[in-house]
Amino acid sequence: MKSKAWTEKVMQGVFFIAACASVLAVALICIFLFANGIPAIRQIGFVKFITGDIWRPGNELFGIFPMIIGSIYVTAGAIIFGVPIGILTSVFMAMYCPKKIYKPLKAATELLAGIPSVVYGFFGMVIVVPIIRDFGRTLKMMGLVEESGDGKGILTTSIVLGMMILPTIIGTTESAMRAVPPQYYEGSLALGATQERSIFKVVIPAAKSGVITGVVLGIGRAIGETMAVIMIAGNQPRLVNNILLGVRTLTGNIVIEMGYATGLHREALIATGVVLFVFILIINFSVALLKRRGEHE
Repeated sequence: MKSKAWTEKVMQGVFFIAACASVLAVALICIFLFANGIPAIRQIGFVKFITGDIWRPGNELFGIFPMIIGSIYVTAGAIIFGVPIGILTSVFMAMYCPKKIYKPLKAATELLAGIPSVVYGFFGMVIVVPIIRDFGRTLKMMGLVEESGDGKGILTTSIVLGMMILPTIIGTTESAMRAVPPQYYEGSLALGATQERSIFKVVIPAAKSGVITGVVLGIGRAIGETMAVIMIAGNQPRLVNNILLGVRTLTGNIVIEMGYATGLHREALIATGVVLFVFILIINFSVALLKRRGEHE
């Protein structure tokens, strides 16, 4: 008994150290970002840094507004492409999928999460970019757009990011739907509702906390993606009003220029990381609030 109690205390200590290490890692990241980024924001000017539309480090012009808008554009596009497909796939897997194909389908969706982002970038360059390039040229010939772009832009990036967030949305939404008591679904059918109506009017609303959590986590994945975005976004720090044209995101801006940046330029890139970190914190707090609200409901 004494040996068992001693072992439990040792393992308790190991778990405590692991938890402290996780908290310490987050704290160190926060300290590094804010300690190096806040002075740059103060020197450049908060309003000028956030709302400035010109990024020219050589002239000490550090406006990240085009990058903020670019990140919002590609993230919103990813949600438009990824959320409907992800939710409908979850409905099929939880309610319709035959047992014979469930395991292969489940394995395939999980495999999507394990594919490196650079592979998604190569797929986008080789497959998606030529399709969007031809699509843009067709639109330009029809007079629907003034510029067709070279295939690298908001639309291409949104499609690829929509694919990348699918496993997050599918896994979370399916788990939430399976957690709904089966009496809800059976009771709806007993009252005369169709299978589809029972799913979309009863099961999904009952699992809305998990569904929304999956969507929010997908947003976090999309806004934080770097390598695939760099390869297919065009990386042009400008404001555009055409989804066929290239943009630069916050993450892309940091990775592209950090290798040679010095002085205020380097500090401005770290300050860009601060802005991105704040976005991620807002997303995480949103998930926490949604989970808490779901528990109270």
